[in-house]
Amino acid sequence: MKAWILHDSGDIRYEETSIPEIENDEVLVAVKAAGICGSDIPRIYKNGAYFYPLITGHEFSGEVVETGKNNRNWLNKRVGIFPLIPCGKCEPCSKKMFEMCRSYSYLGSRRNGGFAEYVSVPVKNLIELPDNVTYEQAAMLEPMAVAAHAIRRTTISPADKVVVCGLGTIGMFITMLLAEMKISNIYVIGNKDFQKNKITEMGIPAENYCDSRTEEVDSWIQTKTGSGADVYFECVGKNETISCSVDNTTPGGSIVLVGNPYSDISLDKKVYWKILRNQLRVTGTWNSSFTHEENDDWHYVLNRLSDNRINPEMFISHRFDMPHLDTGLKIMRDKSEDYIKVMMLP
Repeated sequence: MKAWILHDSGDIRYEETSIPEIENDEVLVAVKAAGICGSDIPRIYKNGAYFYPLITGHEFSGEVVETGKNNRNWLNKRVGIFPLIPCGKCEPCSKKMFEMCRSYSYLGSRRNGGFAEYVSVPVKNLIELPDNVTYEQAAMLEPMAVAAHAIRRTTISPADKVVVCGLGTIGMFITMLLAEMKISNIYVIGNKDFQKNKITEMGIPAENYCDSRTEEVDSWIQTKTGSGADVYFECVGKNETISCSVDNTTPGGSIVLVGNPYSDISLDKKVYWKILRNQLRVTGTWNSSFTHEENDDWHYVLNRLSDNRINPEMFISHRFDMPHLDTGLKIMRDKSEDYIKVMMLP
C-alpha cells in the first residue's frame, strides 16, 4: 500500500509499505478520508514522534475490509475511529474515563495512523456510521467530539452569555455546537477575516465577532456582556488570553480551559485573587469520551450529524488526494494560506 511515512523530524515521504496485519481483536480499515490536525504539524516537522518510521494521522474514517475471526460482523461497515487506545487497567479506565487513561496508545502518534491506504484498528475503537453521514464528516468526528467534551464539562443555559476565545478548529466546532444548542448570546474572538465569515455563516451576528488585531478585547467583552461572560471557553492557551478569561468572566461564572499551552503558564497575583474573590469555576478539558454508550461525546456528535443539525463540511478549506497530502501539511506549517480543516481523500 501507499502511505506517508515519517522517518525523522521533518522527513516525511510518500512511499510503499506493507499492508498491516491484524490481530483477532482488530480490523483492517480502508481509509476514505483523513483530516490534518494542528498537532500533526509539530509532530512531523518539529517535535518528532515516539518512534520511527511512523504513519501519522489520527482524524480519519473508512470502510472495514478485513476482520479478525471474532469480528466478522464488522466486515464492510462504514466506520469512524476513536484514535486513543486505552489500557483498560488503570483507575480512569475502570471508571470508563478512557480519555484520561494513564497508559494509552494512540493511532497516528504511538502506533501507525490514517495517512495511509489501510490502517489496523482495534474493534473497540470503531463507531458505525449511519448511511447519511459522509466519510468527510466522520473524519471530523474526533475534533468535533473534543469540542463537545469541552462544552459538556460545564453547564450552559440558553440565555447565558458565552464567550469563545480562539477560532482554530476546536474553537470553531465549539461555536458550531453552541449555535446548534440555540444559545442566545455567543460572542467570539478571532484574528482572521475568514473566521468572521464562517461565524456569520453559522448565523452568529457579525457584531458578535471581535477582531483581536484591531479591537481591545477586554473592553469589547465588557461592552457586549455588561458584567462579563457566564461561560468562557479559552481556546488559545497563552498567559494573556487566560488572564483575559479571568478578567472577563462574571462573578460565579465558569471558565473552560481548552487551548493547549504555547509555553509555561503563570498567573499574576491579581488574576489569582479574581478567581478566589469571584468564585470562578475553572475547568480543564482533555480529549473526548468514547464508551460505546449513547451519552458519550462521539454519539452526541454523531446523532447531530445524522439528524442534519450540524454542518462541519463548511470548515473544510482544502482537499487533497493522497499523493499531494504534503501540500496541505506545508500550508499548515507555513501558514501560507488561510485554512480551517485540511482533508486528505485517498
